[in-house]
Amino acid sequence: MSLSYRQPGVVLTDRRFTVPLDHADPGGETIGVYAREVVASEKADQDLPWLLYLQGGPGFGANRFIGRPAWLGRALEEFRVLLLDQRGTGHSTPANRQTLPLRGGPAEQARYLAHFRADSIVRDCELIRGEVTGGAPWTVLGQSFGGFCTVAYLSSAPEGLTAALITGGLPALDAHADDVYRAAYPRMERKVAAHYARYPQDVERARRIADHLLHHEVTLPNGHRLTVEAFQTLGILLGGGEGSHRLHHLLEEAFVPTPQGPALSDAFQEEIQGLLSFAGHPLYALVHEAIYGQDGRPTAWAAERVRAEFPQFDAAKTLTGDGPLLFTGETIHPWMFDTDPALRPLRETAELVASHTDWPRLYDPARLAANEVPVAAAIYHDDLYVDTAHSLQTARAVRGLRTWVTDEFEHDGVRAGGPRVLDRLLALARDEV
Repeated sequence: MSLSYRQPGVVLTDRRFTVPLDHADPGGETIGVYAREVVASEKADQDLPWLLYLQGGPGFGANRFIGRPAWLGRALEEFRVLLLDQRGTGHSTPANRQTLPLRGGPAEQARYLAHFRADSIVRDCELIRGEVTGGAPWTVLGQSFGGFCTVAYLSSAPEGLTAALITGGLPALDAHADDVYRAAYPRMERKVAAHYARYPQDVERARRIADHLLHHEVTLPNGHRLTVEAFQTLGILLGGGEGSHRLHHLLEEAFVPTPQGPALSDAFQEEIQGLLSFAGHPLYALVHEAIYGQDGRPTAWAAERVRAEFPQFDAAKTLTGDGPLLFTGETIHPWMFDTDPALRPLRETAELVASHTDWPRLYDPARLAANEVPVAAAIYHDDLYVDTAHSLQTARAVRGLRTWVTDEFEHDGVRAGGPRVLDRLLALARDEV
């Protein structure tokens, strides 16, 4: 039974759906998927078109908004919005270190996780659409990985879409994970250089922290082992509009004097453990590289292997000279399943997912080339998380897709730009600009 309640300016309704774990076996095991319906209070009784929001990730539930902030306020001017917790996330049937052992051992867990990619998410959406709209098509807004799902939607079920809006989420259609990360590391190096140009004092601060970690065993209060490689992954912050400033403020609070000498401060450790932990989004670590798996090739810890091709990211080598420490980001590594207590029980499962070869194709180039659905995509210049060149190549491959390439925002532009970003995409999709 659906439950409706109110927040300032909106009426919310909890919606729960039952979908097949494996859509190829519709009579088999099922899982639960949750979504939150949002409508403007003054329009609650109106028959409005639907907009489905697909969150970035993978592994994150939809935004928990309060009222009508960011892009949501603009959407509610004309849509009834469905915020989907993609399978395995949020209030949907969870997949984490606590629940996955219910599947059995690592082999059974890995087989289960093979059903948590964009193709399965799109099939979920199509079943949900039948229940929510009575079969009428809807508009989809996909952020980051949600954009990957949207391109998969255009490939497999375009009849379900009135329009597709994508923000920072046009994937390469045929690139292997190795190609994705070979493009990512030079991009990361540019972002780090830009950060140090803004905050030159952080060069020495980052080197000092890295040196400390190379010579001391540090375990954070939540049990996370803080290695220098883990510290480097804080570069993921540099993909957001405020990320460089957040990293700077974190670094400047790193050390305090103690009777035993300088030590990493409690405040630094408290904040960094929240940034590094996968406890709230383990699927991000478990299936992150799998979102690039296609054509029978394993991903095989692509980010870790490709990193070896970029020795400038080796902290120990960096500290033998006077160069700046390079941060990393948007990469998953096997050692994370040793350092993070939320991931340790899943190490063998992760190895099996990394070696999986039976990945079906996610995108249909022929169908995309014949696309008839209005599509608009915001592409962020030098996006940390999604390669701009890959996105532009895909934009050219989708018939009728219109792009807005901008350096005004980073990857989180749909949040930072709010109504203006959504307004621009709707206008592009409707051929109004």
